[in-house]
Amino acid sequence: MHPLRQSLHNELHARPSLYFDEPAHVFHLAFLGSEQVCNTFLQDCCPASLDLKAAQGITQLDGHALKWERHTEFFTLTLVVTSSSDDLSWTALPDALARKIQVHLPTLINSVQIVVRGEAQLELSRYGFKDPCGSCVGGGDAVVWSDFRISEDGSNHLLFINRRLNAYRQGRMIRRLLEIETYRMMASLSLTMAKDLSAQLDVFDKTLVTLSERNADPAGSHAKALLADISNLSAQVVSTTAKTRHRFSATQAYAQLVFERLGELRESHVGDCQRLGVFIERRFKPTVRYCTATEQRLEHLAESVANLGDLLQARVQVEMEEQNSAILSSLNARADAQIKIQRAVEGLSIIAISYYLLSLLKLGYSGLHLLGVALTPREAMLAMAPLAIGILVWIILHIRKVKEH
Repeated sequence: MHPLRQSLHNELHARPSLYFDEPAHVFHLAFLGSEQVCNTFLQDCCPASLDLKAAQGITQLDGHALKWERHTEFFTLTLVVTSSSDDLSWTALPDALARKIQVHLPTLINSVQIVVRGEAQLELSRYGFKDPCGSCVGGGDAVVWSDFRISEDGSNHLLFINRRLNAYRQGRMIRRLLEIETYRMMASLSLTMAKDLSAQLDVFDKTLVTLSERNADPAGSHAKALLADISNLSAQVVSTTAKTRHRFSATQAYAQLVFERLGELRESHVGDCQRLGVFIERRFKPTVRYCTATEQRLEHLAESVANLGDLLQARVQVEMEEQNSAILSSLNARADAQIKIQRAVEGLSIIAISYYLLSLLKLGYSGLHLLGVALTPREAMLAMAPLAIGILVWIILHIRKVKEH
């Protein structure tokens, strides 16, 4: 059997729900933190039954069911406190859990309290909702109410009225509601960063426009200085992209989970009230779209800076080719001048050689005349002319052979 078969197969049973019957209070807390922080917190809450390798677990805290889940960048606690009375209202977090989370309150990203009860003798007004939203969920087998306002204790309150759900369906339905709120908050983490980034992107855009105008101006600044400014802008954009890519990607992933869980609720209207899903989508989608638009704006800016750099390099390359062409033309002109000078020198050299050769022949004729050889000038000319011509021809041929080599 493959060593990963069991662990991969057990992923089907990961993230189980808590199953219980109403009435009950459900407290859900989500904390930002690394795996080490999560382990430290869980060892304090439930040291007896903790498996540090597990992604989730269900234990008991002060006699109540407590479920913990470990996620990539946060961890959650869900405590279910059942009751014998159906007349439930909002209550404070049990002291047993409140004391343990006191140190970790600065990292609390989400806190939800759900009152789970039956439909009999329901008075919605006593729960203090302001402009509440309501939905029939699960095909009308339950009703959920909330105004999505944070109470004085920092919790978001939801009222879950069970009509025909058994413990299993009720546990899964409440789990969807808790995941919607937690993933919505995690997806919204990038909103502040996107707003701060927008001001920085405005500065980048203005810088890019200035650099583009300098690049388009044929009489503009030196290419070396312009290339340095473009490289500096590109480095800043790349650094910003690297810092924000993870957060924006996480927003997309969490937002997709929120919309999927909303679809799984199978909502329908309760009277004239606005549905929970409609309320969340109308106010949550702009956040997601704003973050997506900011991410795309950053990507387009990076592409524009890269294109500007390519254009500058192309322009510099063309200028270098023109300079090289001018240099080659100058070299060709110099070579032609050198060839003409060389030819002129060769002609002068032949004239000089001819002069000296004739002088030598004349000296030879004078020497013969002194030795008593009877030669008339005409005879001497006829005898020395072929010799002089032969020597000149041999010298010319030798020069050409050296040049060809």
